Amino acid sequence: MTTLRPNVLAAKDRLAAAQQDFQRRHEAGATGVELCAAMTELSDRIVLELTDAAVKDLNESGPQGLLSQIALVAHGGYGRCDVAPFSDVDLMILHPPALGDRVAPLAERLLRDVFDAGLCLGHSVRTPEQACRLAADEPMICTSLIESRLVRGDAALFARYQKQLRRRKRGRTRWLMAGVLEDRLKEQCRYGETVFLLEPNVKRSRGGLRDFQLIRWIGFLRYGTADPGELHARGLLSEEDFRALGRAYEFLLRLRNELHFHARQAADVLDRGEQLRIAELRGYQRQSGLLPVEQFMRDYFRHTAAMNHIATQFAAKAQSRDAATRLTTLLLGHRVDDGVHVGPAGVVATRRAVDRIRGDLTSIMQLVDLANLYDTSIAPATWEAIRRHACRLPRAMPPPEACRYFLSLLAHPGRLGPLLRDLHDAHLLERFVPEFHHARGLLQFNQYHKYTVDEHCLRAVEFATGLWNDAGPLGRVYRPMPRKYLLHLALLIHDLGKGRLEDHREVGVQIAAAVAQRLGLPSDEAESLRFLVHKHMLMNHLAFRRDTSDEQLAVQLAVQVGSPELLQMLYVLTACDLGAVGPNVWDGWKQEVVTDLYHRTMQHLAGESPETTIDELLGQRREAVRQELGASQNDPWFVEHVDALPAAYFNVTSPVQAAADLRLLHGLMLLPPGPSRSGKLGGVSVAAVYQPDTATIQLTVATSESIIPGIFHRLTGALSSRGLKIRAAEIHTLPDGLVLDRFVVHDPDFAGEPPPSRLEQIGQALVQSLQADANRPPAFRRMWQMDSRPTPVPGVPTRVNVDNSTSAQFTIIDVFTHDRTGLLYAVARELFELGLSVGRAKIGTYLDQVVDVFYVTDQQDCKIRDERRLEEIRRRLLEVAERESNEA
Repeated sequence: MTTLRPNVLAAKDRLAAAQQDFQRRHEAGATGVELCAAMTELSDRIVLELTDAAVKDLNESGPQGLLSQIALVAHGGYGRCDVAPFSDVDLMILHPPALGDRVAPLAERLLRDVFDAGLCLGHSVRTPEQACRLAADEPMICTSLIESRLVRGDAALFARYQKQLRRRKRGRTRWLMAGVLEDRLKEQCRYGETVFLLEPNVKRSRGGLRDFQLIRWIGFLRYGTADPGELHARGLLSEEDFRALGRAYEFLLRLRNELHFHARQAADVLDRGEQLRIAELRGYQRQSGLLPVEQFMRDYFRHTAAMNHIATQFAAKAQSRDAATRLTTLLLGHRVDDGVHVGPAGVVATRRAVDRIRGDLTSIMQLVDLANLYDTSIAPATWEAIRRHACRLPRAMPPPEACRYFLSLLAHPGRLGPLLRDLHDAHLLERFVPEFHHARGLLQFNQYHKYTVDEHCLRAVEFATGLWNDAGPLGRVYRPMPRKYLLHLALLIHDLGKGRLEDHREVGVQIAAAVAQRLGLPSDEAESLRFLVHKHMLMNHLAFRRDTSDEQLAVQLAVQVGSPELLQMLYVLTACDLGAVGPNVWDGWKQEVVTDLYHRTMQHLAGESPETTIDELLGQRREAVRQELGASQNDPWFVEHVDALPAAYFNVTSPVQAAADLRLLHGLMLLPPGPSRSGKLGGVSVAAVYQPDTATIQLTVATSESIIPGIFHRLTGALSSRGLKIRAAEIHTLPDGLVLDRFVVHDPDFAGEPPPSRLEQIGQALVQSLQADANRPPAFRRMWQMDSRPTPVPGVPTRVNVDNSTSAQFTIIDVFTHDRTGLLYAVARELFELGLSVGRAKIGTYLDQVVDVFYVTDQQDCKIRDERRLEEIRRRLLEVAERESNEA
């Protein structure tokens, strides 16, 4: 073991003591800027002390020594003086070409000593020519070197380097700016393409600290200075933006310091657990239906939205070459109003016209509607002038003419999404829909959404307008829809009831009624709007929590909706709502299931569904399964069982998976009585497939009803007892008493794909669970306290609902509660002990919440109709779910 030098040990001790002192100062209320500057100064002292010791040991000290001829240059965040508690420090040793051999031993020694002292050092050794050439060729390197700061050494060498860096960038300014913005866009796509993410990265997500840095980098490249204060003094940042930038920067710096101190390492993700902890730490109190964490995150989003807007506008202005384009538009463009022209620069207003328009809401909405009708944007300078004045508009009801322009805007897909975002950003959208003020930056902490309420609603509208070019059934329904404004308005307001004590759908009905009155909608349209908002989750719940092959389900939906046009709107609204939850949530399978329900229902309302027919869909799915089976499709067993697969099975199973399931079931006939190494045991077969996209394992168990009572709860117990987290489960009882149970699980013991031996162990456990003593419970309870569970969502009570009207054959039981190890086993075991048979099940986990749906019958395969019996079932399941919650 290498012994550290005394000076390195002393530096290490001083760093540890200083970090404890910094944390105390942070907890006492020190500002983020103050603390980051202090940590930068500490890093400087440690680097310099270790450098002095190194040059002395290398006999390079003295007036003519190495330090008098080279420069130690901090860059990146270290150069910017915003070092977080556990950030890297980037140091460049700048040297004349002739000193390369003398510098190498110092660089090697310094790298080792600084690292041993406890700082994570990113280092480079370059001549001024090398550094400037790299900066001119690589935008990412350029952004780091823009932040260069002399720590120690030859000031003249550093000055020559900075002069050369500025000279090199002059001829490549626009290329470098484009590269910097492209890199930032890629980073945003990776860490969050919107400000309103529910678990943002405070450094890299849109509106994070990186946007502050972007302003500095663009400022240097375009205007020759990275200092926001100087940019403000030169009129390149307004007083309002400069102050908002400072507030957001301080908020994010202090928040990042808190994340680092608590994690004791670099940590920039504001996850749900940290949100809860910091909201409590900062003393937020529950009020008006808003959780403390929702209020804290609203403040976070307010700052990041401001940061992102300022950075976006600053970058756009720096890149702009539209002076000639704007002039061309004013001189040669189409004149549509006094001082308003449409041309290559979009919708452009003269200065006199802007002064007239910005003070009148009707004129503003006329301009926005005009941009949408021409499918173009409003020139940035024109809109920015309107936006800055928007807060001074009278707080009165919008004039009827302004409301008509707003409805006209909603009627045309065009550029509806971006224009609604512009109105929201300028706080003008809430003039027509006041509840958008409440929804701004509102966290959806009790849902599985990825975005805030306002962002989700805007994305839902954008999803709808994107259907104009959709070639599938959604596009065919959306394009000819005569009253698109009603659909778009329903999407815009459908979730605005969230963040209150009452059910958001019930609040939504009141909001819809108020908005309809405010906009002057006729009574029939007002009623349709109320219905769409109130029932916006109806098709989603029926499609994914109920058996859509049950014809009674479609009949009941048709009765509730009442008209073909309203069903079309509800169908599109359902798709848009799911599509706006997060990336890849609306996929081909979900579209097929919802579309299937839509077609079945439309047949009852209109007598036909022209886009396709149910029989055609089922026929296509069966044919696709046959194609996947290849030569086996002609085997009599496969012919019989492909034709016998129920419609409900196809709702959740792809043709590829269906073919694999049939092969697994067919293999049951070939199994010998006794265990084998393949995970099969007389009458039971298990297939395990790792799914890298979700880091989960899909387990399919094929068996028959006759093997043993209580198959489902035994399998769930076997999985939980092996420490697996059950994310989803399905039960399929097929003809001939065959059973297919499918589970999607996460294995916390492995970061990536588990080894084959682990998959075999899981398979054997599943097989053996169907051979065990029926009264012997799995041994997993002692593991519960050791589990790493996600932070529970506050304010979401356990519920058990019993639905005896949807299905003619089954009683349907819904269980809503927090997820925890052993929950599914406990509920399924209780159903078994209640004497109920589970015919179908849909198990879903969203973050740490579960929605378990069981289709059950009694021992005579009948629905449970006795009210006292139903109440007993509900009570006992509620007791089990709540008991599991308390023990978890």
